[in-house]
Amino acid sequence: MDEEIEIIDTNTRNEKVRNFFLNNKKSLISWISIILIITVGYFSLMEMKERNKIKLANQFNLATINFKVEDKEKTINNLVNIVKENDTTYSPLALYFLLDNGLIENKDEINNLFDELLNITNQANEIKNLNIYKKALFNSDFASENELLQILNPIINSESIWKSHALYLMAEYFYSKNEKQKSKDFFKKILNLPNSNNDIKVASQKRINRDFSE
Repeated sequence: MDEEIEIIDTNTRNEKVRNFFLNNKKSLISWISIILIITVGYFSLMEMKERNKIKLANQFNLATINFKVEDKEKTINNLVNIVKENDTTYSPLALYFLLDNGLIENKDEINNLFDELLNITNQANEIKNLNIYKKALFNSDFASENELLQILNPIINSESIWKSHALYLMAEYFYSKNEKQKSKDFFKKILNLPNSNNDIKVASQKRINRDFSE
């Protein structure tokens, strides 16, 4: 008797499952199709990104390896195009190469290229902070106090690993302007910062001892 009941229950369950699939066949097929499309689309996108990364790597290597001063316009154009690709790896490298070799003299153009880097949406936060710091470093020779602080504030008001670098840049900036009290205040902030870069902390202490001792 128990076996018969168990067989009936099993058959009933199987019938319910079969009816469920029959009654919902269209919906199930639609959902399976959507999942397949999303899966294929995801892997296609990843493959496309990988191919684009390889393409940018080749373009960057060719532009930098074949760089010649007498034909610098070609290198500039190639590297500017790479910056505008908004790639997390090769866009910054392209701009750094342009800066390190002094290939672009127009300050506004360089700042616009820095803004391209800062608008990359999927870059790591500390990479973005590094680009902010480099932008401030570039502008430090000609920017006003307010302009420089405006650039660096996202780092100064954070717990970034680049915070001590930003504070040191401001300390040196004010020292170059002969505003020694402001400079000393920034050096002291570095000494009081828990996660200051050790080399910068040592350099700051030396500067205070050497240039601000009473």
